[in-house]
Amino acid sequence: MHVLILGGTTEARRLAELLAAGPLPGARVTNSLAGRVAAPRLPPGEVRVGGFGGAEGLAAWLREHEVDALIDATHPFAGTISFNAARAAATAHVPLLALRRPGWVPEPGDRWHEAGSLREAAGLLPALGRRVFLTTGRMGLAAFADLHDLWFLVRSVDPPEPPGPPRMEVLLDRGPFTLDGERALLRGHRIDVVVTKDSGGTATAPKLTAAREAGLPVVVVRRPPPPADVASVATAGEAVTWLTGLTGLTGLTGLTGLTGLGGAGPRGAADAGISRPS
Repeated sequence: MHVLILGGTTEARRLAELLAAGPLPGARVTNSLAGRVAAPRLPPGEVRVGGFGGAEGLAAWLREHEVDALIDATHPFAGTISFNAARAAATAHVPLLALRRPGWVPEPGDRWHEAGSLREAAGLLPALGRRVFLTTGRMGLAAFADLHDLWFLVRSVDPPEPPGPPRMEVLLDRGPFTLDGERALLRGHRIDVVVTKDSGGTATAPKLTAAREAGLPVVVVRRPPPPADVASVATAGEAVTWLTGLTGLTGLTGLTGLTGLGGAGPRGAADAGISRPS
């Protein structure tokens, strides 16, 4: 069995780690990274870096390399590749599963302001604060380039490229982040408003807790809609269960005690936590 993981996320690495433990005897796992990060954390298994050339190119790659299952474990905001994956899988007749981490949910005390895009988020900022902690990554900073009266602390893995806010300090760092660290960052830079994408997961969630404790407003950019009619799961363990179901295996081997799998064997879509858009 040849599994292609469209990755670059924590969930994709976790899935590759689980598969490296051997639940699919003789399986070949290829991890595809977009190449946007200069020094990515490489998962176990084969790794390819770069695009495919759209949906048609991905479909051709699936056929040429005899891929038996495609897992879309890309970032929730990497919308283009997810739609390309859906079209390519349908064209090449390859089973497709989306591994999508759940989005964040506001808690009591949160002061969230939702936005449909980075540009909409930028439009909200002048009424909310003057010192902005911008945690949306290095892409899309042009949306904030006209905010001359605001100061920005921009955190990203790699240096951002212009254009960007004229008053900007760049903090190069990579999660996961700690709550104590986020508290200190907000205090030390006198932040009065936070901007984030609804990426979900735990690696960058402490900033939300720190902002809640400090009573700060948070502008949350909503996720783009995913492709319709693509089955999805929330954890790497559920993705392994889906894959074992494709092979017709009666149980998993070599995975006892691995977090996120729970020792489950192959089950139906509902029992495995697989959801489909309504």
